[in-house]
Formats: sequence, C-alpha cells, structure tokens
Amino acid sequence: MGSVAVALSASTASLLFAGDAPVVGRSITDNRLIWPSWDVVVRTLSLHSYNTFIVVLGTTLLGIAAGIVGTFTYLRKRAMVSDALSHATLPGIACMFLILGDKNLIGLLSGAVITGILGVLVVLGLRHVSRLKEDAAIGIVLSVFFGAGMVLVTFAQQVKTGDPSGLNRFIYGKPAGMIRLDAALICIAAAAVIIGVVLLFKEFRIVCFDQQFAATQGWPVNLIDVLMMGLLVLTTVVGLQAVGLILVVALLIIPAAAARFWTDGLLKMTLLSGLFGALSGYLGSTISALFARLPTGPVIVVCAGVLFFISMFFAPRRGVIASLIRKHRLRRRIAFQNLLRDLTELEEAVGRGARVPLPALLAKRRWVGVDLRRALAQAVDQGMTTSDEQQQVRLTRSGRAEGLRVLRNHRLWEMYLISHADIAPSHVDRDADLIEHLLPPDLVRELEEALEQQARIPPSPHVKGALP
Repeated sequence: MGSVAVALSASTASLLFAGDAPVVGRSITDNRLIWPSWDVVVRTLSLHSYNTFIVVLGTTLLGIAAGIVGTFTYLRKRAMVSDALSHATLPGIACMFLILGDKNLIGLLSGAVITGILGVLVVLGLRHVSRLKEDAAIGIVLSVFFGAGMVLVTFAQQVKTGDPSGLNRFIYGKPAGMIRLDAALICIAAAAVIIGVVLLFKEFRIVCFDQQFAATQGWPVNLIDVLMMGLLVLTTVVGLQAVGLILVVALLIIPAAAARFWTDGLLKMTLLSGLFGALSGYLGSTISALFARLPTGPVIVVCAGVLFFISMFFAPRRGVIASLIRKHRLRRRIAFQNLLRDLTELEEAVGRGARVPLPALLAKRRWVGVDLRRALAQAVDQGMTTSDEQQQVRLTRSGRAEGLRVLRNHRLWEMYLISHADIAPSHVDRDADLIEHLLPPDLVRELEEALEQQARIPPSPHVKGALP
C-alpha cells in the first residue's frame, strides 16, 4: 500500500498543471478543496516535476523583469499606459493567427508587439493632436483595441483556419500550458530587461525625475523614452503567456508600488521591485501547483497584492503604521513644547520661578485635559517641571532653558512673518504655531540674520507697542 501511495503521489505531482484533471487540492468526487499531502508539498517545493519547474522558472523570471521595468513605468506615472498596451496586443495576436493559420508562438507574439506599439502611439497621438487628456485617450485606446481583438478572436473561431482554441489563454493567461520555448522566451526577455536597465540606469533615472532638466542638458530624452517603452512592450508581450493581457499590468505596477514604501533610493527600489516580482511569481505558481484548479495568473497577482499590503502597512519608512507612529510622536512633541512655552510666557508675565495653577494653563491654550495631563507627565519625567499637591506647576532650570528656546523660535518666526510676509499680528500666532516646532538650527540662524536678532528673545507682537 505504501508503494501504491507513493506512486499515486508521484503521478499526481506530474499532473499538477494538467488541464481539468482531478489533481491535488480538489477531491475527485466533489468540489471541496483539500490540503495536499506532505509528500506532494515536498516534491512541489523541490521542483521535482519538470512541468512545475518550467512554470515556476518562467513566472519567477517574468516577475523579475516586470518588477524592474515596472519601477520606471511607475515613476513615469504610466500605469494606465501599460494597461492600454497590454489590451492593444490582442488584435495583433488574432490577426497573426488569421494570417499564419496556426498558433506559431513567435508569430503571435510578433503581432502582439506590432499592435501594442501601435496602441501606445495612438495614445500619444491623441494627446498631442487633440485636447483629450491622457486618461481619456488611454480609455479610448484600451476599449477600442480590446473590442477589436475580441471581434477578431471570435471571427478566428468561426473560420476553418487552424485551431484557435488556445487564443483565449493570451487574454486570461495559462502558465500551466507553458513549455520550454515559453520559458526560454521569458528568460531572454528578462535578460534583455536587466542588461538594458543596467546600461541605461543613469539615463532612465534622469528622465524619470526631471525630463525638462535632461532635455536642457542635451540628453536624447525621446530616444531614452522610446528605449524605456521598448522594454515595457517586451515585458508585456512575454507576460501574456503567464498571467494574460488583463493581469500583466498588475505585475508591472504592484511590485514597484510595494517597493516604493521601503526606500527613497532608485537603485534600492529597482532591486526590491524585482525581488517582489520574483516572489509573486514563485509563490503564486507554487500555491497554484499545490491547490489544483486555482488559476495561476490570478494567484500570482493576489500574492503581489499581499506583498503590497504588507509593505503599505509595515514598511519602516513610508508604511501606514510607521507614519501613524511618527505623527503621534510629533503631536506629543508639539504638546510638550507648547506646555513649556506657555509656562515660560506666564513666567514672563508674573515672574521667574512662579508657580502656575493648572486652570491658568488650561485657559491659556484651551488645552484638552487629557493632552495637558499627558504633556505634564512627560515634562515631569524629563525633569522639565515640578508639580505639587495643589496642582501648581513650576519650571525647573532645564525646563526654563528649553522653554526659552521654544519661545524664542516662536517669536522669531512671528516677527519674520509680520515683517516679510505681511501677516497681520492678530493672525500670526496661528501661522507660527504650524511651523515653529520644525525649525532647524540653520533656519533659526537665517531668521536671526534677517531680523538682526542675537541671543535675546524678541518681544511678543501681541503686546501693544512691542512692534518696531
């Protein structure tokens, strides 16, 4: 029985991607998903099956190529252009099938390249010769070319010229049918993308970030743009085999968008985008192999989406959680500095070392009670203030020094806004509150020079006679 089970597992693994056969992940007698056996998991992850190896290799290489070239597509804000390009390939595929009479892969992909480029040129032409905006031009090209492609595919299915049964896989993708030639084409395309990006990385960078500056410096901007679009067309066309023209745009955009959350550097973003694309292809094809009849293309895109949402929430630089933490810390720092400034201004009016009752603080800034208690607790913990049983607060020496610094920066900024920005004194306090907590030392020195101030604290502009 053990040898029979091993044989059945081996035969099942060899059929992981085989059409509609009842394989791992689906019961023969019903449609309920079942977990694969440990033996099948090991054989799949070790790429023991030749078909599994071809599919995983092809989708992983496609993910790398799409992630790398998608970085520049994302930075050039051409996500929808790539969508129009992918949909514009369908008429070329159908036309080449009608001309050739068979499903010659090289011929079909050549037709896809021709109509894909034509679709991009039509988008650019509509933008330049008419008043249409880019999104409208893309919508027109996407719908018209895709509609024409569907008409041609339907026509090809009705004429007696070859067998058109496999044309739909270019729409929805069918990596399960990937053969060695398909994987070889994807490998060549991935190598071309990597070599092209390495050789033209500096040129792509300058065009992505400042096209006008590149043009004024004598760079051939149009040629660089054409080369960039050429890599995009190449990746899109070879990606039709894996995920189809509807979903290939996801591999071009999602890995790059996910990588953007992790870094501000273009090189790191490009490498991360390629890594995320590779992970999406590998995980998607592997999961699809383990759970049969799960469509590989959509699963790849779902994996890319999971990586995107992980990046969006947990990236340490630009992630949602990190941004919320930074905003929370900034609000606490602002409340802390406002507390010290209020105590310093009250000392300025009453006298140094004065004890300030809590109601006076609440009335000065209309504090929310919770925010004031949190700021007071922080000030006490840092040794900036002391409080007694009567809820009276007093600045310590270090707290007074920090309060004087904050107050001085606030007054400098107020005086600058009044003197150089013509802000009314009655409104300047609000405007100064928005920026005073972010003043770096070099900007403070510039304010001092502009206002000819030294170490002294400028008088409050809200006191009558304080303005020069």
